[in-house]
Amino acid sequence: MTSPRRTFAIISHPDAGKTTLTEKLLVAGGAIHLAGEVKARGQNRRARSDWMKIEQQRGISVTSSVMTFERDGITFNLLDTPGHEDFSEDTYRTLTAVDSAVMVIDAAKGIEPQTRKLFEVCRLRSVPIITFVNKVDREGRPVFELLDEIADMLALDVCPMSWPIGMGGEFEGVMELATGKVSRPEGDSRTFQGKIDTGVTLSDKITEEIELAGIGYPTFDAEAYRNGDLTPVYFGSALKDFGVTDLIDALADYAPPPRPQPAEPAPVSPDEPDVTGFIFKVQANMDPNHRDRIAFMRLCSGTFKRGMKLTPSGSGKPIAVHSPILFFAQNREIADEAFPGDIIGIPNHGTLRVGDTLAEKPGVRFTGLPNFAPEILRRVILKDPTKTKQLRKALDDMAEEGVTQVFYPEIGSNWIIGVVGQLQLEVLLSRLDAEYKVAAGLEHAPFDTARWVSADEAADLKAFTDINRAAMAKDRDGNPVFLAKTAWEVGYVADRYPKVKFAATRER
Repeated sequence: MTSPRRTFAIISHPDAGKTTLTEKLLVAGGAIHLAGEVKARGQNRRARSDWMKIEQQRGISVTSSVMTFERDGITFNLLDTPGHEDFSEDTYRTLTAVDSAVMVIDAAKGIEPQTRKLFEVCRLRSVPIITFVNKVDREGRPVFELLDEIADMLALDVCPMSWPIGMGGEFEGVMELATGKVSRPEGDSRTFQGKIDTGVTLSDKITEEIELAGIGYPTFDAEAYRNGDLTPVYFGSALKDFGVTDLIDALADYAPPPRPQPAEPAPVSPDEPDVTGFIFKVQANMDPNHRDRIAFMRLCSGTFKRGMKLTPSGSGKPIAVHSPILFFAQNREIADEAFPGDIIGIPNHGTLRVGDTLAEKPGVRFTGLPNFAPEILRRVILKDPTKTKQLRKALDDMAEEGVTQVFYPEIGSNWIIGVVGQLQLEVLLSRLDAEYKVAAGLEHAPFDTARWVSADEAADLKAFTDINRAAMAKDRDGNPVFLAKTAWEVGYVADRYPKVKFAATRER
């Protein structure tokens, strides 16, 4: 009998405390025994999930890591997603691989722009969300104001499951509303040390707040939560260890096990006997000494066994998976078997790509992992012309991972890279230097955006590409791409060529 699975992600605005919460969840799950206090710019020991050089320098997560741990007979697969606003595309793809999410909100700031953006991504796939209001040991906004903002801005029913007794300098603990138990701050650091009071005398103000909350907000409904209509709200402090155990217990008790996944010709249920999965991320050079490439696969159905043959939708040629990996950030162990909801790493040399379906029997294709039209385009300038071959390999590698997109113009020799956010450009240059030993620069391209073009009739597409050859390029798969100077130009050209389709996304 396999242990139940909970595959979830943590989403937040930068600096809401996501990385610290990740560490404390790993401590609570027994995966690590010491949580390093993470400070901005990476001054102290970095979180175990942040390992790329640029992450260590800047104190932010720019890749998605997977951490698997067990607690009380349940296997938790935690996908740590980039919190920076420039990484919405990579985050989107990671959120396709989870069954639920934890939304972290700063008690002083409430709903911030990136939080809302990531929430909308979850809503697209009806991913149920547990909310964790963090940093209640510091000065924050009134509890009712925070709860009403979540309800109003996200159009969600909210159900407080715990309640902070004061905030900031008046913080006296967190009460579990169902039982009345209070976690109290202890010691010089005023952290939670596992001591719970049951006979706590509350102030009239707190008593009145809790009574009003009971009247004003709906009671918890597991079905409404799993449908994405209601969010249970927990209050706490990841840094001081308040509310972390309540949160992990909530994931165990309420978060859904592996769900059916959208696919063609029909959704795939986790109960189906044949092994299926999809690649949602490819990461090169997790171990720079070995120049490795790992494809992250979400297992959707069947029982995977080490050594079995699976057929990727991209190549159609079966591959034997001899060394599947389970992850703890950079640490790995060989997986002899895996079950629906698990994330396994498959070492490969460019045969697997983001969006690929892997299946025991061909004919299944998972959907909903698109490429997005880039919002920033730059020309790549190579400082050492003898390293052209290395540059092409590096750009293809990173395009395969989804860090950037690369376009090869029909006219001219300068390759163009496209990204969704500015920080991806820094990641590109940092990795070119650190991993590929290629010194390169970027300059503004004469284009502002890109669209994939297609037509029902080949002659219509050829006529368009012949006339607009100076603005045409190919992506790394050879698909035709129209490069436009402005978004206005896209609309203008689309009106002139009604038989040509201009797509801002391309299904992988």
